[in-house]
Amino acid sequence: MASLRITLRAGERIFVNGAVLKVDRKTTLEFLNDVTFLLESHVIQAEAATTPLRQLYFIVQMMLIEPGSAEAARELFGTTHAAMIGTYRNRDIIEGLLEIKELVGRDRNFEALKRLRTLIPIEDGVIEGQVAARAPVVPHTPELRLAAGGMR
Repeated sequence: MASLRITLRAGERIFVNGAVLKVDRKTTLEFLNDVTFLLESHVIQAEAATTPLRQLYFIVQMMLIEPGSAEAARELFGTTHAAMIGTYRNRDIIEGLLEIKELVGRDRNFEALKRLRTLIPIEDGVIEGQVAARAPVVPHTPELRLAAGGMR
């Protein structure tokens, strides 16, 4: 396995396998084995989870940051995700949500967060009316209809 090097600025925090580390000076960390981590710049606080996708992001983030509460967060993810699939009509968001569910199902939560970060600007555009909320329409395929609760 190749190592992973991350450079942190003074005062920056990183969440590693549920632990919070804060460095007092510029530091380079080298991970020599598999590790679950989240940089402080990618963490959102509960009060910033003001839209459905940001709330979903917060839930997935908690699976990484709080491993002891991951099962409860996973259950909340399931109910929240199902409600979102039944609500959204934007093809890009629905396709992204289906990918995110698959990633979370394989415990690829870091990748799920990366994918969620790509959807948040689309959601912002829908909310602001700059992106069509209902178009383009999701193709009628059996797996999408089933996953989306029988969308029209």
